[in-house]
Amino acid sequence: MSYPQSPRKAGMPREVLKWLQSLELSVYPKNVRRDFSNGFLVAEILSRYYPQDFPVHAYDNGASLASKQRNWRQIERSLQKQNLHLMKDVIDRSIHCKPGAAELLVQEVYTLLTNQSIRDVQGPQSDFTDEEYQELLPAVARSTASRAIKNNLRITEIMAEPDISTNQRKTEAILRRHLEHKAAERVNNPGRFKGRANLGRLASRNLVPSGRRDECFAKSEGTTSKVCSSSTCRGAAVSFKEIKVHQPVRHSLINN
Repeated sequence: MSYPQSPRKAGMPREVLKWLQSLELSVYPKNVRRDFSNGFLVAEILSRYYPQDFPVHAYDNGASLASKQRNWRQIERSLQKQNLHLMKDVIDRSIHCKPGAAELLVQEVYTLLTNQSIRDVQGPQSDFTDEEYQELLPAVARSTASRAIKNNLRITEIMAEPDISTNQRKTEAILRRHLEHKAAERVNNPGRFKGRANLGRLASRNLVPSGRRDECFAKSEGTTSKVCSSSTCRGAAVSFKEIKVHQPVRHSLINN
C-alpha cells in the first residue's frame, strides 16, 4: 500500500512519519490536527501493539465532541491496564485541534510504543497557540484581536467547559497576549505605525474644558465675528470663526 507524502506543515520528524507509514493504517493522516483529534487513529495504532486491549471496532470515527471524549476516555482506561500514560493536557488540546497538540501527541505515542527517542526535534510551544504561525505572516496579514480569540478559543472548548467565568478568563488571556504582541511590534517597527494624526486624534487631544466652551463661543454684541482668544481657549489647536453670508437681492423677472 502506497501513501501520499504528508504535508510539511505537519511538523513531525521523518522517523515518526516513516513509522506511521509502516503501520498501514486504514486512513493515512493527511491533516494531523484534524485526523488525530477524535482518538480513532490513536486507538488503531495502539491496536497494532495491544490488539486485545484496543479493538478498533469499539471506537467511533465521528467528529462530534461526544465521540471524541468517549474514545479518549476508553483509550486512557486501556492504557492504564498496560501501565502506560499520555499527557492529559496534550489529549485535551488535541481534542480541540489546538496548534501543535496533535503533533506532540503522535510523537509521544511513538516514544511510548517504540521506546525510541526523537533526535534533533524542537518541540511545539507549550501554550498551543497560533503565535508561531502569526510570526511567519507579514504584519498586515496577522490576526486582529477578534480573529485571535476565534483562532485560539475553539467552540468545542466552550462546549466542554461551558462555565462563563472560565471562558472569560481564557478570552482575556488571549486578548492580553495579542495586545502585548502588538505593543512589541510597535517598538520593533515604529516606522510602520508612524502616521499623520487625523482630525479625530487632534480633537481628542485638544478638547476645550466644558467651563470655557460656553465662554469661548458666547456671542458678542455689535460684532459680526467671534474668535476664540488664546487665553480663553489655550488648549484648542484650531480657532473657529463665524462668517455671516449676505444673500444677494433677487430681482423679479415680472414687471410690476
